[in-house]
Amino acid sequence: MSFEDSDWQEDADPPVRPLTREEAAALLARHPSMSVWRLFAAQIVCGVLVALVWGALSQSPMAAKSALYGGAVAVLPNALMARGVFGYKAGRSLGGLLVLEFFKLGLTGAMLALAPVWIKPLNWLAMLVTLVLCLKVFGVASLFLGRATKRSS
Repeated sequence: MSFEDSDWQEDADPPVRPLTREEAAALLARHPSMSVWRLFAAQIVCGVLVALVWGALSQSPMAAKSALYGGAVAVLPNALMARGVFGYKAGRSLGGLLVLEFFKLGLTGAMLALAPVWIKPLNWLAMLVTLVLCLKVFGVASLFLGRATKRSS
């Protein structure tokens, strides 16, 4: 069997046509955009709440401070990356995104490495649990905030 005899067709998909203004408006109404800054607000609220709970349960102000620092390790690098991507004069090139991502990872690593220097005594468990929970907020908050935005439309 040769290639010409096979069932494979090069143009099997129907041609793509541009949307009309009304179709585009209807599509945007069904899938509204969500501000990344609302996600950061949810991440900050999560970090503060986890730090308060951790401090109350452990009866240790240093554990609460360590948990707050863990929230900051999650929020600050992501906020700087978002500012670079979505902010004023944002560079939207692939190379710019790569540089911003390296900067974000470097800042996160530096903040984690400097944690025992800045916070004495550091409660590693409180810091790392809060860091992980704050990072997971992006997925959970985008799910819930996206649903709330759709319902309000």
